[in-house]
Amino acid sequence: MKLLHIDSSALGAHSVSRQLTADIVAELKRQAAGIETHYHDLTAEPLPHWSPVADASDPAVALGNQMLEDFLAADIVVIGAPMYNFGIPSQLKAWIDRIAVAGKTFRYGANGPEGLAGGKQVIIASSRGGMYASGPAAAMDFQESYLRTVFGFIGITEVSFVRAEGLNMGDEPKAQALQSAQAAIGSLVAPVAKAA
Repeated sequence: MKLLHIDSSALGAHSVSRQLTADIVAELKRQAAGIETHYHDLTAEPLPHWSPVADASDPAVALGNQMLEDFLAADIVVIGAPMYNFGIPSQLKAWIDRIAVAGKTFRYGANGPEGLAGGKQVIIASSRGGMYASGPAAAMDFQESYLRTVFGFIGITEVSFVRAEGLNMGDEPKAQALQSAQAAIGSLVAPVAKAA
């Protein structure tokens, strides 16, 4: 069983999404022995924005191809996705641009687009400064809806979220958000680990 672990937060040791992905991966390893893990830190090793005219000798092309191969080989993908300005970090978008590839992870047929990357489990650790899961700010959540859409487009229907919201709303809401996210990890990971 192969697990791909992706982090995209620019906050380093202060990142909640990084803390959550580390906890998710640790719990997966605890519940399912023999998981082989591959890690990419998209901030430490950033991908440039995708360009169709990149030279084949460009190291970024080789890195992007490696990112795609690592994704295709994975059975489980754990992604740290903080909300930046209602969406995802640009470094995570650059990674998505390397894995959403016609002929590799999707194709167009007589009935429209068809995802080719099905059979994977994706767990996303989402961190947000405010409250966006419900209430008046829910309309501004372009993070979770985008991630569900893009993974669905490439054929992945098993997408789960561990969400920590309200992190910038004071110490008590932050502590409650972290406690809630930690509690969710065990129950969310159990069926994924069992399938592994």
